[in-house]
Amino acid sequence: MTLIAILFPALSFFLRGRIITGIVCLILQAILIGWIPAAIWAVISLQNAREDRRTRRIIREMRR
Repeated sequence: MTLIAILFPALSFFLRGRIITGIVCLILQAILIGWIPAAIWAVISLQNAREDRRTRRIIREMRR
């Protein structure tokens, strides 16, 4: 998924169900210079989603 976030940043958002964010990212990608910030944004967003999922799992285990 990280490779998709780097090569196709907007697709990364669309696959995770973040449609509005994907559209904004696609507009940013339309500018060739905007591709790099869009890719960085997609990778950081992916990492944050993974951290949130891991945190929720830890909290759920602590409550047991």
